[in-house]
Amino acid sequence: MALLVIGIALWIAAHLFKRVAPGARGDLAARLGAGPARGIFAALIGLSLVLIVIGFRAAPYVAVYTPPGWTVHLNNLLMLIAVFLFGAANAPSRVKTVLRNPMLTGVLLWAIAHILVNGDLAGLILFGAMGLWAIASMALIDTAAPRAPVGPVPPMADLRLALISLVVFAAIAGIHAWLGRWPFPG
Repeated sequence: MALLVIGIALWIAAHLFKRVAPGARGDLAARLGAGPARGIFAALIGLSLVLIVIGFRAAPYVAVYTPPGWTVHLNNLLMLIAVFLFGAANAPSRVKTVLRNPMLTGVLLWAIAHILVNGDLAGLILFGAMGLWAIASMALIDTAAPRAPVGPVPPMADLRLALISLVVFAAIAGIHAWLGRWPFPG
């Protein structure tokens, strides 16, 4: 469980560093150059993901609660929406006229969806921490700068994004099945 917690802490620290210590991040970029500084943070985030995966897979199963069977359906619905929101962050979409941080909102929905169906301690630690990180990140971003205006969105952009989201969701479900975690009822 220690590797999981260390990985999560490293993920959060690497992602929040720019927001909570912008001067230090700027100093690092001034000393090393912008590219190498970004490379250091990318490496830290990559390392955090490795630690999270290894730590989560190695964590003992400690039951905290038994999720009701119906939560699988809600999980899948929330995951489909989360995938759409994640894509909306970097694609033309009307979603950005409503949500300032669609990617982080997608991460929050991903975390909630997984808390619904994972009643074990490692799952609660991982998904709870990621959900809290998403909330903290949105709050820091919202207080740091005014919202940027959203430009015009092509009429078919959201439909295209929805279709791509369905394909990505199917791929994620297939990967879960391949890993032995069938994401659908039955």
